[in-house]
Amino acid sequence: MIEDERMPRPAAGLRVPERAWFRRDPVSLAPQLLGAVLAFEADDGRVAVRLSEVEAYRGVGVDPGSHAFRGRTPRNAVMFGEGGRLYAYFTYGMHVCLNVVAEAPGTSGGILLRGGTVVDGVALAQARRPRSTERDLARGPARLAQALGVPLTANGADLLAPPFSLEVPVDPLPYATGPRTGVSGPGGAAGYPWRFWLPGDPGVSPYRRHPRSH
Repeated sequence: MIEDERMPRPAAGLRVPERAWFRRDPVSLAPQLLGAVLAFEADDGRVAVRLSEVEAYRGVGVDPGSHAFRGRTPRNAVMFGEGGRLYAYFTYGMHVCLNVVAEAPGTSGGILLRGGTVVDGVALAQARRPRSTERDLARGPARLAQALGVPLTANGADLLAPPFSLEVPVDPLPYATGPRTGVSGPGGAAGYPWRFWLPGDPGVSPYRRHPRSH
């Protein structure tokens, strides 16, 4: 295949993943997304966010915190598709949240993008979130979606194809893990230490109860 000179090249230390890269348990995949750069090209321009905080969700009958726990519905159908797709949903009647679909088609794993730092398109992100400091532009799942400009209608989109792009670290970054935010289950939230973040990163949200370092 002849390389297209017009295609953007991954930044140093990053690479574009293949589809098979997403076909694994979300608890295993989630920390691999830390340090990844997700970009979205909207009508008004491009914004890119470096991911610094994520949460893993398993699926049917396994994870009470997952939207797929009770089975497939019109809302969560994307979670049962191929890995590397976007699962976007509306929450609290006002916010869009973004997830990366994990595992193989027919399963239902997902990874919530909880926070990050805008690394390209800062001025556009600030125009979308005029009351936020630069540090807070994507520091939280709703803020991240708003800063990127991703609409709910993007649900099901391929994160490896325009208007999205995704580059992941060549080598995994050191991370910490602890209970997911606002999600409990049998044994309490501590029984699901599936929130992962980059220690000291400015894009991480304040909650850090019961962390365990790796």
